[in-house]
Amino acid sequence: MAVTRKHLAVFLAAVLACGTVAAAEAVPASAAPPVCDAPVPSTTQPGYLVADPDCDPGGSPFVALTDASGSPLSRVYTGIREGAAYRVEVPLRWNGELVVYAHGYRGTGTTVYVDNPALRAHYLARGFAWAASSYSTNGYDVGQGVRDSYPLIEQFRRVTGRAARAVYMTGASMGGHVTAVAIEKHPRAFVGAMPYCGVLGDTELYDYFLDADVTAAALAGVPIDFPLQPPADYPDRWRARVAQILPALGVTAGAPPALTAAGRTWSDVVERRSGGERPGFDGSFAYWNAARSLAPLNDLPFLFGLYPGLSGGTGGIADGNVTDNRFTVYRSTDRWWPTPAEWRLNARVLRVRHTAEADRGLGGIPRVNGRPSVPVLSLHDIGDLFVPFSMEQVYAKRAAANGRSRLFVSRAVRGVGHCDFTAPELQQGFDDLVTWVRDGRRPGGDAILDRRAVADPAFGCRWTVGVRSAFTAPACPATPAAARTLPGSSPSRPAGR
Repeated sequence: MAVTRKHLAVFLAAVLACGTVAAAEAVPASAAPPVCDAPVPSTTQPGYLVADPDCDPGGSPFVALTDASGSPLSRVYTGIREGAAYRVEVPLRWNGELVVYAHGYRGTGTTVYVDNPALRAHYLARGFAWAASSYSTNGYDVGQGVRDSYPLIEQFRRVTGRAARAVYMTGASMGGHVTAVAIEKHPRAFVGAMPYCGVLGDTELYDYFLDADVTAAALAGVPIDFPLQPPADYPDRWRARVAQILPALGVTAGAPPALTAAGRTWSDVVERRSGGERPGFDGSFAYWNAARSLAPLNDLPFLFGLYPGLSGGTGGIADGNVTDNRFTVYRSTDRWWPTPAEWRLNARVLRVRHTAEADRGLGGIPRVNGRPSVPVLSLHDIGDLFVPFSMEQVYAKRAAANGRSRLFVSRAVRGVGHCDFTAPELQQGFDDLVTWVRDGRRPGGDAILDRRAVADPAFGCRWTVGVRSAFTAPACPATPAAARTLPGSSPSRPAGR
């Protein structure tokens, strides 16, 4: 079923000399906003509701952006297709290219809604149209994200009457996972991709959650289990175990930690499992331990509410446990050989064997092969401990194994939150990706697989625009970002495709 609403706009009087409009001047149109309708039952997902694509969840209308004088800059189109709401926006001076945006994880509720990409105004200012889907399901359903995002290319042609000559794929967090899978499943549909804060390591994200919790328990001397079929009372049983673990580490829910010796060792282990020694980690670790986890376990410190054992390792969608740490060697130092303390930790830690793997299709948790056929530019906060920086390293290693390193550029940003980017950081990333696609010049990035480069005190400075107060590390050198090259980082140069 497809229900389409089209809102037309008039031509913008003033444009920049280059034919684009100033993104800073773009504001939502205020004249004759659409009336928000109540969510309607999904035609494809029993029990689901689809929110009105003409309105944001807070009730704000989705209308064309305007310039400062109130003149619309674009045409917008909305509708519901196969149980998923969609939005399309086309600038009046369209360059013929389209960006498909994939949103991130939205919990497990049964109402789906579509929203706008963070770079909406920037896309329009550069002449790009964009399209986005609510997906027809919530949860960690990457496969459905791909199924609902890819058809937007054809839906765009249907509602606008024009086909895009080039399509970019982009997405944040889980949407980064959607992006990485989409360009591999539909390699001829896209010319470039920009995942950011993305789950580029598929099930290895759940391994990281496992690593954090089993090492915490081992260092605290608290026995835990991993039920493949958790009983109904398991969340309460887990809470009881966490209550024993936290004092031994010096962690308190909702408050900055006062780490014990065991807590400091745990911090060192998590640092290495999340990307390696790097600037700002101590502050990031304190930030995420003071943060409360996701509901319904939001009474626990963040990482403890993500224990994979709570779902039997399925992430709520896989057909079995996707986590495995049988062969993981946990380290708290970077010495050539593990210390006696590290060997003791590895002897005590709970070991878990997987019963399912990343899906090679679109079921469960889809695998990211690291085999892009188009340029991929990614950004990641080095202090993110929800979807950690190590996801970039997993993808980089897979791309290298497939001989595709030249098609992947990763940029480290000095932030502690999840998807904690400034508009200039995202804008530069997108602009550099477009230049790469059009001119074949591979943009600069960071040497994320070089341990010494990652540990450099200035790591992440090159692509960071703005200072985050929560990121505690020595200040970046005063050298302008455009001219700064850190140890192991790569300057822009022609791509060898």
